Amino acid sequence: MKILIYSYNYHPEPIGIAPLMTELAEGLARRGHEVRVLTGMPNYPERRIYEGYRGKLYCTEVINNVRIDRCYVWIRPKPGLLTRLALDGSFAITSFLRALNGWRPDVMLMTSPPLAATVPAALLRWMYRCPLILNLQDILPEAAVHTGLITSKRAIQVFEALERFAYKTSTAISAIAEGFVDNLVSKGVSPNKIALIPNWVDVNFVQPMPKNNAFRAAHGLQGKFVVLYSGNIALTQGLETVIDAAKVLDGRPEAAQIQFVIVGEARAIERLGQYCRENAVSDRVKLLPFQPREALPEMMAAADVSLIVQRRNVVGFNMPSKTQVILASGRPIIGSVPGHGTAAQAIRRSEAGIVVEPESPQALAEAILALAQDPDRAERLGRQGRQHALEMYSFDSSLDRYEQLFNHLVKQSRRHSAAVTVPAALAGTSQPLQLPQPSASNRSH
Repeated sequence: MKILIYSYNYHPEPIGIAPLMTELAEGLARRGHEVRVLTGMPNYPERRIYEGYRGKLYCTEVINNVRIDRCYVWIRPKPGLLTRLALDGSFAITSFLRALNGWRPDVMLMTSPPLAATVPAALLRWMYRCPLILNLQDILPEAAVHTGLITSKRAIQVFEALERFAYKTSTAISAIAEGFVDNLVSKGVSPNKIALIPNWVDVNFVQPMPKNNAFRAAHGLQGKFVVLYSGNIALTQGLETVIDAAKVLDGRPEAAQIQFVIVGEARAIERLGQYCRENAVSDRVKLLPFQPREALPEMMAAADVSLIVQRRNVVGFNMPSKTQVILASGRPIIGSVPGHGTAAQAIRRSEAGIVVEPESPQALAEAILALAQDPDRAERLGRQGRQHALEMYSFDSSLDRYEQLFNHLVKQSRRHSAAVTVPAALAGTSQPLQLPQPSASNRSH
């Protein structure tokens, strides 16, 4: 099968949707499919095009049997509404033109955000007469409005129109969490059009490993109770809560060995460093830049507990992609997240951690101290999380489901079916999704 993946983010970007789409593309290629990826020049999270890709309108690479067509994007370091519109618009134009220079796909998978790229994707669907699956990683503009990223009424109207267009013109929608399904149905999308396929984690790449490893040694963490946050540092996270929790624990003898480690993009780390100095907790909080992907398993293993942090105004359906990674690492989770949200539901369902009130340094500090003083409980939570990852989030299970969805839609398309529906086994449901047990053939990649 010829599969076109339309994704703004892709390798070598280290976090977010890029690793997921890279793993999906390479996994499909290993199963014998011909895979082509349309993507932007790599720039995330620094919001600066990586060296080696600058000054180019287009470039093509073949990595692990995947053809990657990279397109110019207009990017600026400081995000804002106008710069975001220019970024999304530039990718929509350049990617559409590049898409015309290649083979006709049997099926297309388009990731969203960005919403603007759904316009060229819809045009390509019409031109190629092939199914188009909209892969929802976030629901815009709703998520951006809730967090204050978009306030202009005119801009909200434009984005809402794009959202309706995206849902209408896609053949099917793959949602990553139950909350997404409920949101889509409330907006009039037919449940028969929605496939529920959670994001995954490579459970052979990220797995329980000894805590006393090279990462701990390199950063002077031996003998410490390490509280790790690794990932995006943006408005929706509010990492100041973590630093304030460190301040709460400062001076408490029972917390003497607790060490916070925050890993993120360099400029965000610099801003947090200033906040640490203002609160006199620089010794308690270690700030590190993003680590190479090959160091991810040891970094996760070096933690005694890992954090998921969100502001209280984050929309309930938001599901941080780091959740599956922490579960696979076999370490307990403390979620400083809205109690009604998808992240909180995932933590509770996995029985892998503790959910505390968001933006409450005191609650976060007490939860950390509770696990530091009860290592048996922490170990039990970590084991339960690992088992949940094996049962619910293995890569091969998700890959099987995408293949099933692609094959089903292509067959319906070739029969010119009037009413296209997703397979019953993948249909959106508000009930917990039961994935197949991982097979012994699961492989790291």
